[in-house]
Amino acid sequence: MDMPTSQAGQQRGERLTSGAQRFARKPGLVARLVAPGFAKVLDRIDAALVSGALHATLPDESRRILGGRAPGFECDVDLRSWNALVRLASNGSVGWYQAWEAGEWASPDPVPLFALFMQHATRLGDTARAKGPFRHALKLAHFWNRNTHQGAQRNIAAHYDLGNDFYAAWLDPTMSYSSALIVAGDSLEAAQKRKWAALSGRIGDAQTVLEIGCGWGALAGDLAKRGSDVTAISLSDEQLAWARERHAGPDFRKQDYRDVTGQFDAIVSVEMVEALGREYWPTFLDCIVHNLKPGGRAVIQYISMRDDLFDAYAQSADFIQAYIFPGGLLIRTSEFRALAQARGLVWRDQVDFGIDYAETLREWREDFDRAEREGRLPTGFDRAFCDLWRYYLMYCEGGFRGGGIDVHQVTLVKGERE
Repeated sequence: MDMPTSQAGQQRGERLTSGAQRFARKPGLVARLVAPGFAKVLDRIDAALVSGALHATLPDESRRILGGRAPGFECDVDLRSWNALVRLASNGSVGWYQAWEAGEWASPDPVPLFALFMQHATRLGDTARAKGPFRHALKLAHFWNRNTHQGAQRNIAAHYDLGNDFYAAWLDPTMSYSSALIVAGDSLEAAQKRKWAALSGRIGDAQTVLEIGCGWGALAGDLAKRGSDVTAISLSDEQLAWARERHAGPDFRKQDYRDVTGQFDAIVSVEMVEALGREYWPTFLDCIVHNLKPGGRAVIQYISMRDDLFDAYAQSADFIQAYIFPGGLLIRTSEFRALAQARGLVWRDQVDFGIDYAETLREWREDFDRAEREGRLPTGFDRAFCDLWRYYLMYCEGGFRGGGIDVHQVTLVKGERE
């Protein structure tokens, strides 16, 4: 398969790796100047961990166990440089990734480490969050990625136009890039189709359906096979080319959700709202209201940040926003629900299945690793990008296992006209 036109002449994935440089903050000589305070940082982490344990090898080759008071997530960390703690304490998850990239810490399996920190995020407070001028700098850098019409096109291209050959190397055959509904013993493909059935069951026999953010088109194709007249929109040229070639029936359009005009019996959107940014949540819900017939149903699958963690999370930019999904922000369910209800949308039948996402991410990572070992990843992606992608999959899996983030399906019903 040819290299995507948008990436010809440059290292593939460079928009993500180079675009994140505005978030970079190097500790320089600071680590040596503040080294005496490192014991206090470790003491704070130790005190916060009421379950699970972090088995650390320190730069002086001494060993220390943080936590260890009750069963929980267990992880091993080789802290090779005190710079890693400087980056963590100043730049939060962005700095912790940059320390990993620089070889300042390592772990045989970072997933339980991420889960442990997420599980204890409230008790850890600002120990592992960006703070002071670093927090403001990260927030400012993230501001430049906001999802205006032009910004949304640019942000979508950075992630989703990496190339269909890249995603096909490690996604399941349906090319589904969202959480499956997992049942033990099933393949990931079967679990993704179970997810489609759950979504389809929520909209019933809807004749006209709009899908906002259609990905590679498999869900739209499935809905069309079930008898619906489907309009499916995306801003990704790569995804639309794949969808049009493989899924007859739906009307696939390159269109921003803000530009949709029409009346539909049902609207479906799977893990798209997290890409918008908080300032656009009302706009998205206005789109739902304006394009849904009275009595119609909108089915949303979305990823949330736990309510009590959201304010601190939203005050800065984390690793995912800096490196993976520019312009994005996870949903705060209580706020999003209030915005929906204020527009006359009735919130019904919320289902939560975060552990299913953790398992989906685990399978993606195993398939990604297998594709890399077997030489099936397309050419053009360097080692730095592949390491970044693996870290992203592990980071997200740990977040779901630690319970700070979750995934949901919910039905929003538009009331009848008075």
